[in-house]
Amino acid sequence: MAHAKAKLTPLGRQLLVSRILDEGRPVVAAAESMRVSAQTAYKWLRRYRLEGEAGLSDRTSRPRRSPRISSDELVAKIRELRLTRRFGPHRIGYALGVARSTVYGVLCRLGLNRLSSIDRITRQVVRYQRERAGELLHVDVKRFSRLPSGGGRRMRGREKTGHQRNKPQPAGYDFMHVAIDDCTRVAYVEHHIDERGTTCAGFIERAIDYFTAMGAAVAEVMTDNAMNYRLAHAMRAVMARHEVAYILIRPHTPEHNGKVERLNRTLIEEWAYQRLFRSNDERLASLPDWVDADNRRRPHTALGGQSPMEALINNVPGNYS
Repeated sequence: MAHAKAKLTPLGRQLLVSRILDEGRPVVAAAESMRVSAQTAYKWLRRYRLEGEAGLSDRTSRPRRSPRISSDELVAKIRELRLTRRFGPHRIGYALGVARSTVYGVLCRLGLNRLSSIDRITRQVVRYQRERAGELLHVDVKRFSRLPSGGGRRMRGREKTGHQRNKPQPAGYDFMHVAIDDCTRVAYVEHHIDERGTTCAGFIERAIDYFTAMGAAVAEVMTDNAMNYRLAHAMRAVMARHEVAYILIRPHTPEHNGKVERLNRTLIEEWAYQRLFRSNDERLASLPDWVDADNRRRPHTALGGQSPMEALINNVPGNYS
């Protein structure tokens, strides 16, 4: 997967190569349209000619050989000291005669770098996940710039203009209101033109009805500390009407609402900018199908390879897979 600030995704690389080979653009001109260097354009063109479309996929950055990597025996000893003695990198490094930076790197790879994630009694890594569908909904709003006619610059590239007043004007924003069930990862998404308190309250009410209709009665709703949530009287009214507890995350700690933050990132990478949309209406029209496919067909390792909807069906009392 390309990193978050990559200029070219695999689809962008295909577009770059197509502009050179199919449209006959010079390599330098095609590179400028995609806002990358000519050297980068030549690299992807060379890979495409050698390997075809497979050459445009991401490659692992892991070296072919790692002669200085920690041995399995050392990793096992670090793990044992961390779980049984709850030692930190300094004490583990001293006990084993290795650098604390080496120990910390191993702990990160093992997912043991935070003591708070290790249960004191069982010595097992604790994964934050509710046990019942509907027990907790994570809610947030993600803002997207509207697409101009013909598609956005992420896919088409920037168009050079001769005068500042010819610069395209911003098209405004779409607000995706997002809710995700903590236990099953089932998502509920709506598009709105704003993120006012009344809009947020209406969305949450429909999200509660959506999950309740599937047998997952909502007990708690969690949001960040934005004013449209925290200060809206309509929000409190919805919670009281449905007898749902309202939880605000600790300020400046978005990781507490991490499941919905991860869904926002997935919306960016796999829906909003995954392919070229010719208009904003075309992109919005594709949202319901994308959400349905994400709920029904995406396997999750945290769910044992099940899709969110499979996990929901198996979690609701009276249903069996």
